[in-house]
Amino acid sequence: MSIRDLREEIGRLPEQPGVYLYYNRGGETIYVGRARALRDRVRSYLGAYGTSPKTDALLDEIARLEVIVTDSLVEALALENNLIKQRAPRFNILLRDDKNYPYLQLTTAERFPRVLVARQVARDGNYYAGPFLPATFARRTMTLTHRLFGIRSCNEVITGKRGRPCLEYDIKRCIAPCVAEICGEAEYAEAVEHTRLFLEGRTEEVLGGLDRRMRSASDEQRYEQAAHYRDAMRTVETLRDRQQKMATTELGDRDAFGVRMGPAGAVIQVFQVRRGRVVERVELVADGTEAAPDGEADLVQAAVQQFYGNRDVPPEVHVPVETAERDAVEHWLSARAGRRVRLAVPRRGDKRALLELAGRNAALAYESRFGADARAQQAALAELQRALGLPAAPRRVECFDISTIQGSETVASMVVCEDGRMQRSEYRKFRIRGREGRGGGGRSRRRRRRGDPAEAAEGPSAQSAASAQSAASASPRAPARPPQARPDDFAAMEEVVLRRYRRLLEAGGPFPDLVVVDGGKGQLTAAYAAFERLGLANLVAIGIAKQEEEIFTRLASDPIRLDGRNAGLRLLQRMRDEAHRFAVTFHRRARTMRDLGSELDLVPGIGPRRRRALLRRFGSLANVRRATREELQPILGAKLADAILRHFDSLAARPRT
Repeated sequence: MSIRDLREEIGRLPEQPGVYLYYNRGGETIYVGRARALRDRVRSYLGAYGTSPKTDALLDEIARLEVIVTDSLVEALALENNLIKQRAPRFNILLRDDKNYPYLQLTTAERFPRVLVARQVARDGNYYAGPFLPATFARRTMTLTHRLFGIRSCNEVITGKRGRPCLEYDIKRCIAPCVAEICGEAEYAEAVEHTRLFLEGRTEEVLGGLDRRMRSASDEQRYEQAAHYRDAMRTVETLRDRQQKMATTELGDRDAFGVRMGPAGAVIQVFQVRRGRVVERVELVADGTEAAPDGEADLVQAAVQQFYGNRDVPPEVHVPVETAERDAVEHWLSARAGRRVRLAVPRRGDKRALLELAGRNAALAYESRFGADARAQQAALAELQRALGLPAAPRRVECFDISTIQGSETVASMVVCEDGRMQRSEYRKFRIRGREGRGGGGRSRRRRRRGDPAEAAEGPSAQSAASAQSAASASPRAPARPPQARPDDFAAMEEVVLRRYRRLLEAGGPFPDLVVVDGGKGQLTAAYAAFERLGLANLVAIGIAKQEEEIFTRLASDPIRLDGRNAGLRLLQRMRDEAHRFAVTFHRRARTMRDLGSELDLVPGIGPRRRRALLRRFGSLANVRRATREELQPILGAKLADAILRHFDSLAARPRT
């Protein structure tokens, strides 16, 4: 069946504005359109064969037609926009917005609400605040609700019967409604109400309360807590100022749409100008949009409708081409904004220059997204989604690896892959602290140097102590701490995962769609143990073993084995190998820092200048060790000469391990 079989039904359609819907044989809505005169618009499809392959496929699949009459074309535009959002017809231009301003969602529909970052507003009984400009303020504000009001960040089902609270309670970021003895439902509801007032913008009340707490903490000499309240006040004030700027639209406020179309899809870059400055760039993407004679105009109109479906509208919107229904779109935008909105095509000057700049950025984004490499990467993510049974393609993946030799200088690495591409700027490395680091705070960059001179030789063929020290004597670095007692890959994996996602909790994300650990069931269990301690059991992790390239999941008892040519497996292998390379490089550096440390650095009073003088005089650390008091005294003096002799005597008396 095709649209030609509906010729008689089309002839009976009214000549009024409205929306028309095409259905296939399965009853699915495959296209939604609007028209100033329904009969004329739908009748035009009868002669549309041959316009483009996409149009031909649509016309051949149509099995049923419905229309909805409206009072005006403006109402038809609004109705069309809502129906496209609800039904997502596959022949409509559907724009994905992965970088738009986020909203904060207070999940008041839950018994114990949370604050989450949401990419769109839904009518689901929850409270939404925003949008936030720039996007980083959304996560900073969410973090602030945890620290100020103790709103939970986990996704557990709260019954109040948990035995003990998680780590979030210990670091004072949650008031622990999971333990009824600590926080009851009424107390948590009060915290939720305070959070809602804060998100509603009633910041003066919040600032007044923070100021009182800050002064009280200062009077009681709790200066660290007072500084916390001071920083919170600054964040609240900055957020208030940003919101006021967003709410006040002036002549300098406008949005510019740049477009790049191609056979693989389309990319639209929206440059948002506020008070004469570009404050944000938003990217919209449509897959499979084909270039037709009026394709760009239709794409631009669809982009304007969908972009402003849940956003504030500036006084001016600049587009690269004229749209067929410009007046109707302007009326619709004006109705949404509550004031006059102008839809314009700049021809010259700064406004045209900004429009061309947006177009150039759209062209670059198109090549990046739809080039051959990008298509292969998207295919790999789709394969991975199918193999692991994930609800969506894992756009952000974080992979961990541990590197050690017999428990010595154990380090870890984390690499990040977004949309199939390695993000080197987000790689992280960690020194494993052992028992001292488990459950404790602090960043991976902190170093705790110990002055213990005893070091066990490592590796299959250890050098003699004299030759190793002689080779190391030119280094100014102090010896690192002694090797750990025994290797424990599971504990190391739990520690590094715990530290990584504790930091993300404090920063408010972004959390990965998938976590990969190098190893089997043991490493995977350790990673989930860290998730449980943080209240992040919703994160998905897998383990990949090197020998058989088996993939381990939490729920399946047997590992998953993928064909060696599977694109998803190759992507996992690439991430695993990159994490291994990064970890091994860091481990070699850590061993070098340890091995190149000079024993002279451990002698009190011997600094870089005196160390260099000794090495120039005696040639090596071994010769310094054999020197007499009479030989050392002209260079260092009697006191330091005695100190060096005592140091080497103590080493000689210490039993070898």
